[in-house]
Amino acid sequence: MKINWFPGHMTKALKEMKSMLPSIDVILYVLDGRAPISSINPSLDTLSQGKPILFVINKIDLSDEEKIKNFVTRFKGEKSDYVCLNSTMSGAGKIIKTKINNLAKDRIEKYKAKGVKVAIRALVVGVPNSGKSTLINNLCGKSKMVTGNKPGVTKMRQWVAIGDNIELCDTPGTLYPNLADQEVAKKLAFIGSIKDQVVDQIELAEELLAFLKKDYLPLLEKRFGQDLSLEGIARKRGYVRGGGEIDIERTAQAIIDDFRKSRIGRITLD
Repeated sequence: MKINWFPGHMTKALKEMKSMLPSIDVILYVLDGRAPISSINPSLDTLSQGKPILFVINKIDLSDEEKIKNFVTRFKGEKSDYVCLNSTMSGAGKIIKTKINNLAKDRIEKYKAKGVKVAIRALVVGVPNSGKSTLINNLCGKSKMVTGNKPGVTKMRQWVAIGDNIELCDTPGTLYPNLADQEVAKKLAFIGSIKDQVVDQIELAEELLAFLKKDYLPLLEKRFGQDLSLEGIARKRGYVRGGGEIDIERTAQAIIDDFRKSRIGRITLD
């Protein structure tokens, strides 16, 4: 299975982000906790232009917390910080305001010395379906952004104010122009950052099962039984058409859906 998806609007979005960076104080990089490392553009250092970065590991309620703990501290640095949260929970984003102000403290203090209260501008970036718009709505306390559990909902940049000194700009979800690492591409497809319409769902389900067998075999067997072939799962679920024909398409979609909705368990692919 070869995955290659980079629609034209993403090229435009990347160009817009680069043009905005000179006027941006902090970057909020929203990562999907089910694949946080794979959610990061490998060209981040170049793209960020040295701006402070707050890594927001989102969907922590769907993720394997033990795995997250093992590598999350790599996001902490002189000009970077991190926070783990579930952006659908009310008030979960309050700590983000504090973190943004800490990362921008030099700029705040500089203007404070002049008697000026400066507004901190933060650019929110991340792969499609990482929960950027949901996070911003959480921070605002109201639904200002259109959200959806699929990639490509945010089509244009949108500015909103949170608190009395922070402005956030939501941007369309963007991938990398070159998904050369197919293991990364598969993980992004598993979590729904790549449109299902451009990936064979039967192949994707088979790849997902093979991947999860490595670290999460007990969870798979608990959910689907001992026979982890598509045919075995289909028969266990009763996905059989008249005449005994197995409904492989329905089975594949059910497996993918069970993973994305955490019915198999809390999983992190990285």
